[in-house]
Amino acid sequence: MPFEAAKAALLTSSTPVSETEEIDLAAAFSRALARDLVSPMTVPPFSNTAMDGYALRASDVAFSGTRLPVSQRVTAGDAAKPLPQGSAARIFTGAQIPDGADTVVMQEFCTTDGDSVTINTVPSPGDHVRLIGSAIKTGQIILPAGSRLSAAALGLAASVGIADVTVYRRLRVAIFFTGSELTTPGEPLPPGHIYNSNRYVMRGFLEDIGVDIFDLGIIPDNREATQAALRNAAARADVIVTSGGMSEGDEDHVIAAVRAEGRIDVWKIASKPGKPLAFGSVRDNGREAAFIGLPGNPVSVWCGLLTLVAPFLRRCQGYSMIESPPQSLRADFSYSVKGNRMEFVRVRRNAEGGLDLYPTQDSAIISSAVWADGVAAIPAGVTVCVGDMVKFVPGPHCQP
Repeated sequence: MPFEAAKAALLTSSTPVSETEEIDLAAAFSRALARDLVSPMTVPPFSNTAMDGYALRASDVAFSGTRLPVSQRVTAGDAAKPLPQGSAARIFTGAQIPDGADTVVMQEFCTTDGDSVTINTVPSPGDHVRLIGSAIKTGQIILPAGSRLSAAALGLAASVGIADVTVYRRLRVAIFFTGSELTTPGEPLPPGHIYNSNRYVMRGFLEDIGVDIFDLGIIPDNREATQAALRNAAARADVIVTSGGMSEGDEDHVIAAVRAEGRIDVWKIASKPGKPLAFGSVRDNGREAAFIGLPGNPVSVWCGLLTLVAPFLRRCQGYSMIESPPQSLRADFSYSVKGNRMEFVRVRRNAEGGLDLYPTQDSAIISSAVWADGVAAIPAGVTVCVGDMVKFVPGPHCQP
């Protein structure tokens, strides 16, 4: 199946979680809002100054060099008194603008002399004044449902006094890794074995996305063991993500195991890396969990997580924005795609605003994903020449 068709089918099959919970704002980082967040107050709640200086009436300063008496001193947190006509108030950033004042003159344009100040510029009404309600009005939606609660979003909610938010519950994702040749780092490496790097690639992605992870570990290349792991995963999770065992060899059991415990909707995608990628579902005692099976090569796992799994999981979490918009950037390399598969080649942005290509695109070389800050999606049969514009998909650190 063409990559874009497979991606559309995968996203269409997603089922967002519906259960919600109310949690403390301090614990809500990266969660998805389940309800619109409405401001209970106006921001700023009073007109205040954006600068240190002097608050006054612009009409009282007709010419540069005007001298005014200083009638009060207002710091942040003070309740300002009304400003007498023909006077100025010494004022500091964030402090309340006195009634009657309509402008603030920066202290750099003022000269003090005892209880008076000389204004060395002609101000305009509104200079350096943050008016009441200029940022947020009471009853205004400040964050719509589906928003990701980023650090800035948490600060916005806190700025209007919101202490608790209603969010969707965390998505539960079960993972396991098939392959009798896999060994956990820290253990001795027997002959013919390799360390299981995919576990750490996958956990890093999932932790960054913000799901609850059920790690079932390494499953040997055995049909019965694979089916048992699928049932165990379906009993505990909303989504199952695996790596390895996705091809058609004698020791590849995942596809047959999923079909025995549920169904396969799509298998084999016209993309490189990641052709033997599948998705469907697994049932256990009336529960159904979505299934996504990734190939065993580390870069195939990394690329599949970036381009397909992460957007799918964000939609299941209830996010309205599930991936960053792709960018069109200049290729500072040449590359030809032979065959009928779209290729996702590892690239990195350079100081000139173009993209450099990693010299080896072997899907077993995970160091290429460390070097890259994204991938360039090059359609089947296309030859890219230096200077051509290509579709750039930013890496996970740049995703929403």
